[in-house]
Amino acid sequence: MNTFLLGAALFLLINLAAGMVRVYLGPTTADRLLTLLLFGTTTVATLLLLAYSQASAVLVKVALLFVMLAAIASVAFVRFPHETVQKTDDGRGDHD
Repeated sequence: MNTFLLGAALFLLINLAAGMVRVYLGPTTADRLLTLLLFGTTTVATLLLLAYSQASAVLVKVALLFVMLAAIASVAFVRFPHETVQKTDDGRGDHD
């Protein structure tokens, strides 16, 4: 069972590496926001898998801390204006 849990944690870490590619290549702010949410969720899931496999209560507390930080970071990211809206020829707003 421990081998399965550690393998699942490794799989989640590989997903984080794929998310880093999306942050680098992501053309829009929405892509980067979704990747931020992916990082938070994946980090918590990885920590909980490791906590269960090693019977460590400390890792569960760290996972809860990451949940709170991810929520705060998401709200801060959404509230901060990143893109400007430009008018197109037909009068609709177009995001850069």
